[in-house]
Amino acid sequence: MLTALAPELLVVLTLVIVVAGAVNGLAGFGFALVGTMVLATAMDPAVAVVFMIAPILGVNLSLLRDLSLDDLRTCGRRFAPLVLAALVGTLLGLVALERLPQGPLKVGLGTISLAFVASAQRVVRLPGLERAREGCFVESTAGMIGVGAVSGLLFGGTNVGVQLVAYLRSCNLSHGVFVGVVAMVFLGLNAIRIGAAGALGLYPSVAFFLVSVVAVLPAVVGVAAGKRLRTSVDERGRRAVVLGLLAVIGVRLIVGGLGIA
Repeated sequence: MLTALAPELLVVLTLVIVVAGAVNGLAGFGFALVGTMVLATAMDPAVAVVFMIAPILGVNLSLLRDLSLDDLRTCGRRFAPLVLAALVGTLLGLVALERLPQGPLKVGLGTISLAFVASAQRVVRLPGLERAREGCFVESTAGMIGVGAVSGLLFGGTNVGVQLVAYLRSCNLSHGVFVGVVAMVFLGLNAIRIGAAGALGLYPSVAFFLVSVVAVLPAVVGVAAGKRLRTSVDERGRRAVVLGLLAVIGVRLIVGGLGIA
């Protein structure tokens, strides 16, 4: 684990956060994925996951602008099993993160990155993907508990929460309710994760935690810059950039985790 913060490391962290924010602003997704995966190639993957918690929370704070009290109450009643199961899974994911060796964790992160690329790309139709989504994303108490627990475990240990978003999109929600439940899940989970990570001793030092919090600022700047670029790049180009970057990162993580390079 890192205990000191050299100037060179601070520069790298800032650049990665700004680029991840720009990707999110440009494509509308990818901040947690890109930021976590890139940092995991340069440092202990567990530290990279923990470092990104506060910036992810800061970027998601923008969701509050579209959230009303009525939407929040509706979300709380309808998706309580999902939220509670995701909370338990997230805490278990953080506990597991502390115990996983670096090599397998890198391979796992790389595999997740490539799996996301495979599921999000639109060039090759993957057989069985739509059927799997229909079979897994069922809006019932049991379905929400299952999706919430598994997704929370993955989110707690990797910062990857796209499966939760995919589940919520499958529920045919209005924009207000969708934004409300996304805000409730991710803002709530990330706020709790910061406290849990501190209690578990996952932050290498107080200085590292403070840098993580300060990293919210370049993250927001990066998102704003990416949004400005959005009008000059079409959707196909945006997706190609993000998915191409994640594919390269995924391969690099797997190769590094296996000790090949």
